[in-house]
Amino acid sequence: MTDIRTAATDFLAARRIAVTGVSRTPGSHGGNVVYRRLRETGYEVFAVNPNAETVEGDPAYPDLTSIPGGVEAVVVATRPEHAAATVREAADLGVGRVWMHRSVDAGSVDAAAVAEGRARGLTVIDGGCPLMFGAPSDRAHRVMCRLMTLTGRVPRRV
Repeated sequence: MTDIRTAATDFLAARRIAVTGVSRTPGSHGGNVVYRRLRETGYEVFAVNPNAETVEGDPAYPDLTSIPGGVEAVVVATRPEHAAATVREAADLGVGRVWMHRSVDAGSVDAAAVAEGRARGLTVIDGGCPLMFGAPSDRAHRVMCRLMTLTGRVPRRV
């Protein structure tokens, strides 16, 4: 197992990142917040939503397989019951890094999907948010990271 900071640094070293569960009606939906912030900080991001043609003014893709040129990492921001399918698809495509978004609620973390991803050789970050670390982070997310690490919503090791 690896400490969360090392895993987050490795995840954020990817330049092409898919975000699943990005909503057509963004508001403050966690997936959309992550998508926008990664895009704003120079990442090439791809919205995955099988029910949308565009999201945030960008093309949306029905699945990871449909993204031209593939991706290096995936943020799962869907309901937990969809996480396993994303993990399987990522593993099948050779995408080695998956982050299951989790904020104050259960988020997208599914224990069986975490176990399956790790068994298939993926680095699976099971909680927290990519915006809590590195260049995409902001003060509010860094404070949330500290608090959520204390409550176990951000893992210490993955």
